Amino acid sequence: MDTPLSTIAVVGLGTMGTGIAEVLARAGREVIGIDISEAAARQAVASLEASTARAVRRERITEQERRDVLARFRTFSDLQAAADAELVIEVVPETYEIKQQVFRELDAVVSPTAILATGTNALSVTRLAAESRHPERVLGLHFFNPAPAMKLVEVVSSVLTAPPAVECVTRLARELGKEPVAVGDRPGFVADGLLFGYLNQAAAMYEANYASREDIDAAMKLGCGLPMGPLALLDLIGIDTARTVLEAMYAASHDRLHAPAPVLGQLSEAGLTGRKTGRGFYTYDAPGGQSVVPDALTPKESADRVAGREVSSVGVAGSGTMASGIAEVFAKAGFTVVLAARSPQKADTARARIGTSLERSVAKGRLTAEARDETLARITAAGSLDAFADVDLAVEAVAEDLEVKQQLFTMLDKVCKPGAVLATTTSSLPVVAIAKVTSRPEDVVGMHFFNPAPAMKLVEVVRTVLTADDVHATVREVCAKVRKHPVDCGDRAGFIVNALLFPYLNNAIKMVEEHYATLDDIDAAMKLGGGYPMGPFELLDVVGLDVSLAIEKVLHNEFRDPGLAPAPLLEHLVAAGCLGRKTGRGFREYARR
Repeated sequence: MDTPLSTIAVVGLGTMGTGIAEVLARAGREVIGIDISEAAARQAVASLEASTARAVRRERITEQERRDVLARFRTFSDLQAAADAELVIEVVPETYEIKQQVFRELDAVVSPTAILATGTNALSVTRLAAESRHPERVLGLHFFNPAPAMKLVEVVSSVLTAPPAVECVTRLARELGKEPVAVGDRPGFVADGLLFGYLNQAAAMYEANYASREDIDAAMKLGCGLPMGPLALLDLIGIDTARTVLEAMYAASHDRLHAPAPVLGQLSEAGLTGRKTGRGFYTYDAPGGQSVVPDALTPKESADRVAGREVSSVGVAGSGTMASGIAEVFAKAGFTVVLAARSPQKADTARARIGTSLERSVAKGRLTAEARDETLARITAAGSLDAFADVDLAVEAVAEDLEVKQQLFTMLDKVCKPGAVLATTTSSLPVVAIAKVTSRPEDVVGMHFFNPAPAMKLVEVVRTVLTADDVHATVREVCAKVRKHPVDCGDRAGFIVNALLFPYLNNAIKMVEEHYATLDDIDAAMKLGGGYPMGPFELLDVVGLDVSLAIEKVLHNEFRDPGLAPAPLLEHLVAAGCLGRKTGRGFREYARR
């Protein structure tokens, strides 16, 4: 098995197989492409011709290099063509029957020393290896789509796999310019094991009519910095493929979070499997198309839409980073702002923090000195909520504690004028529990900004069962004026972003608890394989483990799903005072400032 792997066969020339073949051919390997469909083989060649032509136009390769790459890729319709391959990678449809048949036939074709790799992301590598006469040479080699662009490759060992085979393909992955991550054999491995649970929860959220497909996708893109929203990603992956992966994950875990949302089955059975058919959660311009076109579910502007209330002055309660950031957002947009804290000193400190932030914007050329001065002049610091007597909108950004917020809203109810909108920035507490302490719960709404407020574009607009229509409309109109993207949410734990994000983070912790993968491998897998801006453990340490645990507990208490129970490791770290970057130690250690 200790060979240079210079000749490699790829069985199955769909999108994934074609991408893998391109990566190998560009890296100087002789590639034998095999597919029973001559049309698929022709399409694979055409795709390679088109991609290499683009590379020449962009001056990434020369015309001679392009000809060399094309010459190294040959296609066949019979597995016998793999006889001289030192490595065979199968990327055929995701069923045991088809993959096992391929492995049985390869046994009679390839050399006993050839390595056989499955590209599965859901099926048991061990079960596939058991079909081979040489199970020690079978492993998983899971590329991510699109293979030429994505850096991650999961190298999957079964209990039968020989270490030299693993070393050989790991070395190959590095030579291809990829980042190999070693994982054990369980459905979904690392990246998909975390990703598909999150996608499934998003599908269930949509199915429950909690939020629109557009709002769910926008929330996760703008709130978490993800390259695609979950429902758009399901359409790209293929809804039938996602269902298959989840079925395999649920069979292994029996975790309800992995039980495929019924909507995935309904769409699959109807043949609405995503981009490849032209319709899934969204409708596309053609089968295989990328452009979303309007359909019956596309939001439309209503002519009889309720108008919001007039807002020209805003009160922001709090003295922390979130409060000062929100005050900066409103002041930049031209609103008169009162920033109130528990003392004049705290209010002045918060206003000074805004001045520092504005100064940074000037230094970076994002703001003129004149605009800085005008913005700061719109902000008045106050040591008491009495200064909110004339504001049109009061926004609280105090500690995430229900009792603290209820006390503050009791005071706002007394101080603020009739008709003022009262907004809470809570990220996880029930808004109605805050509203009910006032004499005007119809004026109370959730307005969840994300940190840092000046930079983050998302605001979750949370209406309770008591929120008035014009109050909801007011907040949406204000969001537009401050150049934020509002998404509508019902009043339940986590709203959209945290309800989808924190179960994913919790599952990552469980992977470490089970010694399935390391912190570094999991973080690398999600950044390289999922396009996440931060790995789950990097993010947990930034958010704060105490904050994360509190949100996990709120989600678990609300939905009563055992799969949402906080991972014991998270509880232990919080009990030990390891809260993340702010304490110098969380899942990792940090240098003290």
